[in-house]
Amino acid sequence: MARNNAGVSYPLDPEELEATSAPATAEISPATTLGPVELTVSDLDASLDYYRETIGLDVLERDGGRAQLGANAPSLLVPVDAPGARPAHGYTGLYHFALLVPERTDLARWLAHAARERAALTGLSDHFVSEAIYLRDPDGHGIEIYADRPREVWQGLVGERLTTMPLDVGDLLGQLDDPESEPFDGLPEGTVMGHVHLKVKDIPETIAFYRDVLGFGLMAQLDMQAAFLAAGGYHHHVGANTWESAGASPPPPGTAALRQATIVLPDASERDRVFARLEANGYAVDDSSVRDPSGNALHFAF
Repeated sequence: MARNNAGVSYPLDPEELEATSAPATAEISPATTLGPVELTVSDLDASLDYYRETIGLDVLERDGGRAQLGANAPSLLVPVDAPGARPAHGYTGLYHFALLVPERTDLARWLAHAARERAALTGLSDHFVSEAIYLRDPDGHGIEIYADRPREVWQGLVGERLTTMPLDVGDLLGQLDDPESEPFDGLPEGTVMGHVHLKVKDIPETIAFYRDVLGFGLMAQLDMQAAFLAAGGYHHHVGANTWESAGASPPPPGTAALRQATIVLPDASERDRVFARLEANGYAVDDSSVRDPSGNALHFAF
C-alpha cells in the first residue's frame, strides 16, 4: 500500500480491493465496447519505439505528430506528439488503459518477452476475473495487459469476488514449453481495448454520470475510493478511482495526458439514445464527444 498527500492509503495496483456491488441496471446497449485511447506524449519517436519493442503494438499509420497503433487492426492507441510534455501527476485523467489479449497463453508469451527484455513492471496481479500485468510508458501513462478468466467463472460474482492477489507467475509461464525461447512477434491479432481506468475527482458524481446518464451497470464499488462499471455484464469497461485525484482538476496544457477514450456503440440508434440522455442531463455533446464530471473526454463511435 501507498499513501497520498492526505495520508490516505491507496493500492499500488489499479484494482487492489475487496469490492462491493450494486445491482447492474445498465441502459446502454450490452454490445457496447471500447475503442482507441488517444493521449499526448512528450516524444512521439521514443513512444513509438517503446510501444513497438516493449508492448508489441504495430504502427498502423503515422501522419506528422500523430500515430495509430494496433495489433494488426484495428487502432487501439493514438499517441499525439506534445514535445516536452510533463507527466500528469496529481490531476484527473488516465490511470491506465488495458489491452485484453485473447488467450491466457498470449499473456504468458508477453510476460516471457517482458522478462527477456527486462521491462520495468509495476504490478502482477490476479483479480479473480482476470490475470493482469502492469507497467508505465516513458511518459508515465499506465498500461495493463491482461487475459480474462472464462466468463462462467465470474459471471454475476464481480461485486463479491473482484480483488487483488499476487499473480502466480510460475503457473502462467507454465503455459509455455520454454519461456526463455518462446518467440514473441507482438501482441496477437484479436487484442482489444478491454477497459479504461480513469482518475476522477469524486466517486458519487462519477457513478451518477456513467451509470445514471450513460447507462453502464455498476459492477463493483470500493466505498468512496473506486468504482467499476460495464455494459452487458462484463466485469468492467470503465474503472474510476480517487487515489491520486480526489478533488483534483484536469491536467493543464503541457502535460502528457489523456486526450480522449472511445466508447463504441453498436449503431446510430444507440448513439442517439445516449446523446439524448446526455443532453437531457445538461451535458453538451460536441462532435460526438462529451466530458465526464472530472473533465475526462469521451468520444462516441459506432
